[in-house]
Amino acid sequence: MTSPLRCERVSKRFGRVLAIRDLELELPEGSIFALVGPNGAGKTTLIKMVVNILRPTSGQCMVLDTDSRRLSPGHFAQIGYVSENQELPEWMTVNYFLDYLRPFYPSWDDALAKELLRDFQLPVDRRLRELSRGMKMKAALASSLAYHPRLILLDEPFSGLDALVREELIEGLLERAADTTILVSSHDLADIETFASHIGFLDSGRLQFSEEATTLTQRFREIEITLRTPSPLPSNWPGSWSNTQTSDSMVRFVDSRFDSERTQSAITQLFPAALHVSVNPMPLRDIFVALAREGRKSALPGEQS
Repeated sequence: MTSPLRCERVSKRFGRVLAIRDLELELPEGSIFALVGPNGAGKTTLIKMVVNILRPTSGQCMVLDTDSRRLSPGHFAQIGYVSENQELPEWMTVNYFLDYLRPFYPSWDDALAKELLRDFQLPVDRRLRELSRGMKMKAALASSLAYHPRLILLDEPFSGLDALVREELIEGLLERAADTTILVSSHDLADIETFASHIGFLDSGRLQFSEEATTLTQRFREIEITLRTPSPLPSNWPGSWSNTQTSDSMVRFVDSRFDSERTQSAITQLFPAALHVSVNPMPLRDIFVALAREGRKSALPGEQS
């Protein structure tokens, strides 16, 4: 089955700043792919290239089997887009807004649009400029779901929203996009960790990894070693051990390639006098923080986007 979105060695340069570098990304059909990373990592730049707002400096994004630079109105009729900075025609009422959009989308579903209005509790006769930020995001999402898009792009859609509105948006999205592939960007894993099927981590324009969420949580562990006597860190420190903290009686680190037997063997070899070893699972949010910290340590000056 063809991927709805595939990026092949994509780079984007703004002057001397390389915002995206040699990015390879493929979204499985029907997945909810969370693209996470710190502010300025390049997430919005990538999404803008996907919808041809920006053109890659090199490489290409294939969207619905078409180079993003050649997307036609017919392709855009199959793509939904919601952004935290999305501009809406604020002089329109909610009803007028949806009526205005209907002719552009051959697959527009009037029954679904009415259902979304009802479930999102959108005031149909109020102008968009009179709505709260949360209500505006609901209107934008309703307008993107009403035509059953094959691909939905959500750029920081939950930023600044209270918990209830965020949950309502997520619930509405999951209930009505079962056959849709979704790319959602966020700098906060708390927004997406309950529903994302796949995770990609973007930092300083580089995609550090892309994998299923369950696999990611299985391979990360926080390790804490209690020492009998103070001990310096060994010189042959494994490359997958990062975010190291030490004291006279303790060493704590994150193992990004955790394997019970291999990790225990390495600890026994490097810390033969260890009194106790604690192995703790990590929620996605803690994994993200650990990766972001490590990325900032290794970032080269002038290369962040």
